[in-house]
Amino acid sequence: MLSDTAIAQQVQPRPIGQIADQLGIDKDFLLPYGREMAKVHIKSLQQPSTKQGHLILISATTPTAAGEGKTTTSIGLGQAFAKLGESVCLALREPSLGPCLGMKGGATGGGYSQILPADRINLHFTGDFHAITTANNLLSAIIDNHIYQGNNLNIDPRRILWRRVIDMNDRSLRHIVLGLGGKLQGVPREGGFDITAASEVMAMLCLASDLDEFRQRLENTLVAFTYSGEPVFAKQLKATGAMLALLRDAIHPNLVQSLEGVPTFVHGGPFANIAHGCNSILATKMAQHHADWVITEAGFGFDLGAEKFFDIKCRLGNLDPQAVVLVTTTRALKFHGGKSKKNLGEKDLPALRQGLANLDKHIENVRKFNQQPVVALNRFTGDNTAELALIKARCQELNTPFAVCDHYASGGEGAIELAEQVMQVANQSQPYRPLYPLDLPVEEKVRIICREIYGADDVAFTKQAAKDLRQVQQLGFDQLPVCIAKAPGSLSDDPNLLGRPRDFNITVRGIQINSGAGFLVVLTGDILRMPGLPKHPSAERWHLQEDGSILGLD
Repeated sequence: MLSDTAIAQQVQPRPIGQIADQLGIDKDFLLPYGREMAKVHIKSLQQPSTKQGHLILISATTPTAAGEGKTTTSIGLGQAFAKLGESVCLALREPSLGPCLGMKGGATGGGYSQILPADRINLHFTGDFHAITTANNLLSAIIDNHIYQGNNLNIDPRRILWRRVIDMNDRSLRHIVLGLGGKLQGVPREGGFDITAASEVMAMLCLASDLDEFRQRLENTLVAFTYSGEPVFAKQLKATGAMLALLRDAIHPNLVQSLEGVPTFVHGGPFANIAHGCNSILATKMAQHHADWVITEAGFGFDLGAEKFFDIKCRLGNLDPQAVVLVTTTRALKFHGGKSKKNLGEKDLPALRQGLANLDKHIENVRKFNQQPVVALNRFTGDNTAELALIKARCQELNTPFAVCDHYASGGEGAIELAEQVMQVANQSQPYRPLYPLDLPVEEKVRIICREIYGADDVAFTKQAAKDLRQVQQLGFDQLPVCIAKAPGSLSDDPNLLGRPRDFNITVRGIQINSGAGFLVVLTGDILRMPGLPKHPSAERWHLQEDGSILGLD
């Protein structure tokens, strides 16, 4: 089969103005970035709308190195809706350069279910990540300059919470010492970098419903403590006006299209293992405003991105999905059943039968939010029919709709069955139910997620985590939802525990207050907010061609 790049090169994308017309977006709100990309001004949400905006969430079983194809399925499903004559729009996350250049590669779908222009979207796009990086680091510079220029706020350099960010996997920047080189070089202190996808600015942009709310979030961001233990917020440093100026364009969602011309908003890119893992509320609402069916996704497995989608994004954005699609593959389930990665293409019914426990757990988890899942079996070339039948039989036992999808090889035509199943479920949907009320103690919220969603017996809080909990309560942030940072490759906090782990505890080692974003980041296990590059990163395979195209993004 042709590479993703070769397939994309066969398609001549329509002018982005035509895609906007398809959604009924007034040309005055369209901010073009060349022929194939544009931003859509958030004021377009003020236009009258008659669209139904049914929201479909795409999630997955626990991810594996074999790849499940969640984004590809989202795009394929959108193209299937279009083939059925439905008004449809996609709302997806922006790729981060770190994973693209590291291990993951591009994040724009694959085969005949891609969004275009893939190389632009994966590489810089419209500059949103750079704007977020710059705004974040402006605040860092202002904090350090404030201390250098006399420290009127009495900030304790040892208790600065705000870290610099960069959109790159770079483990050497996790922990650094700043201000070395003498009196004129600033005040020496310890610091470090997170990846931009984990920046609180990213979360604030993705969770804001309008410009004024975005400004308030920036102003209310906790950045440090004084020597006497008093909190210091961004507004006290008079930084938020300039930060918002840098983010002036980034707040507007980006519009592109799929290979088959389905309109797609791509905006915001927080990771789900270290952040809340969903595209912006503004992009989701804009898609709902202009289409009858909206397909969005949440990062990693249902236990990470989708839980945060319901308990954080839906709460803050007043969203109510009509259906959830769980993407899985025979290879992923065999891996969770103990099959080695290099042999996943082989038929192995015992391993598959063992791995079905992972699918079972995710189906259970979807229903805990009062939602009905639809299982999408993303078919790979060479998949065994007996294995497909086994997965279908398990879904029938669990009274769960099921569809085999071939959208990678066939585009929208390969996801027609899935689209029909999703529409049937959506037409019978009930309002979603959050997993926990916000007025519970923070430790109880964490326990509920860990027990109900991960399947843990209990939660152990380290001494540092217990100290953080006391501080959260003292500052009055204990009513916020929680965003658990956890290893994505397991339902537990140990990436080596595959399938459906049992008889384990989750260890919480710290809690960070993201007051601007409006949630608490709960750090578990060995999870890091700055990834590293693998031994042979994808960057080694990238090549710039004379015509400006880039090879190696597949």
